Amino acid sequence: MNTIDSTRLLLEMRALALKAQAGAGAVEATGASGAPPVEFAAAMKAAASQVSAAQQGARAMAEAFEAGAPGADLTRVMLEVQKASLSFKAMTEVRNKLVAAYQEVMNMPI
Repeated sequence: MNTIDSTRLLLEMRALALKAQAGAGAVEATGASGAPPVEFAAAMKAAASQVSAAQQGARAMAEAFEAGAPGADLTRVMLEVQKASLSFKAMTEVRNKLVAAYQEVMNMPI
């Protein structure tokens, strides 16, 4: 199963949301550590694929538990389901902030 670092993912999504709220002028071309530039679309695609992988992993663990597979622990299943849910909610919030920022930019007078 592909594990996901939910804390890192949430921090990255919050940073992206803050950059989106600050406007295009405040977005840096490099990461905070001076890393090479990262395209926004690539970062969002990577985040979406991580969220999808977390959801698929949680679904697989839940199905294994329901089937009575040995080693399927209810606590671990519930934790993975909650992580996947939280990751999806965070990504949805980032998307909502991006849509709001886009609408605000589009409504600016020229």
